[in-house]
Amino acid sequence: MDSPDRSPIHILGAKCPVYRQIPLAKMTTLRVGGPAEWYIAPRHLDDLYGALNWARSEGFPVTVLGGGSNLLIGDRGISGLVVSTRYLRELHLDDVSGELTVSAGFPLPKLAWQLANHGVSGFEWAVGIPGTVGGAVVMNAGAHRSCLADNLREIEVLEPDGQIVTLPRGVLAYNYRTSCLQGSSRLVLQATLQLQPGEDSGLVRQRTDKHLKQRHGTQPYHRPSCGSVFRNPKPQAAGWLIEQAGLKGYRVGGVHVAHEHANFILNGGHGTTQDAIAVIRHVRETVRQVWDVQLQLEVKLLGEFDQDISDFL
Repeated sequence: MDSPDRSPIHILGAKCPVYRQIPLAKMTTLRVGGPAEWYIAPRHLDDLYGALNWARSEGFPVTVLGGGSNLLIGDRGISGLVVSTRYLRELHLDDVSGELTVSAGFPLPKLAWQLANHGVSGFEWAVGIPGTVGGAVVMNAGAHRSCLADNLREIEVLEPDGQIVTLPRGVLAYNYRTSCLQGSSRLVLQATLQLQPGEDSGLVRQRTDKHLKQRHGTQPYHRPSCGSVFRNPKPQAAGWLIEQAGLKGYRVGGVHVAHEHANFILNGGHGTTQDAIAVIRHVRETVRQVWDVQLQLEVKLLGEFDQDISDFL
């Protein structure tokens, strides 16, 4: 069978090319998923605007891909244009006021360490989250009893009609791992956070390192996973419910429930999204039978799947 044509095309308004049929599995933390029909990784906002204008003119849907965590991409891939924000990493920090403006593609762990080295506190909690600022804004990422909404002042988004709009935190309907941005066609460009400057950088680094070690000690941090699969159904923790249901190690194909933390699933090297969906479905149904608790997904599903996923939507 002939290999897909991945030769780039050059579009008006963007210096970086658009590629076709680019595999996305290696761009996700679980290492599963099919290809992007079209793919671009802009390095500047002008390239992003050009790509979005091109997608609109062609009638293509647009999907934004950040760090590839907390998501499952269907084995059939994603139709339309996939925009990776991985190279959108501009940052401006006011060392006096502690106001930080940072682009959507900036990785959270790198940002946490950079702030710690400047003696700026308030972001230590994010060091162990393998995502980007844009994804954290949309999902209200959090850890260690803190979350992005605690520090956020406002965001800049690109509206579907091409307008750039500033939105204050108060209109984003933040809750536990949710916001009104989920499922919306707005594209997060940057975020402005209010942090605390002027602390001893050594102390901030110590706290940051402590959070990272806690993460390493309780989660399979360096193995292919998609992060927490289910939201915690307060007052219980999803991982505890899954563990007590005897599901640690449960496997379908190349994907299994982690022994280190039962709210994580791991890819042993040859897993597929279909395997992951089967594991998640079995875990959710077993927990429902044992505990009469319906677990809700925290992981986001993107693209086209080989099986029916309507029960997850």
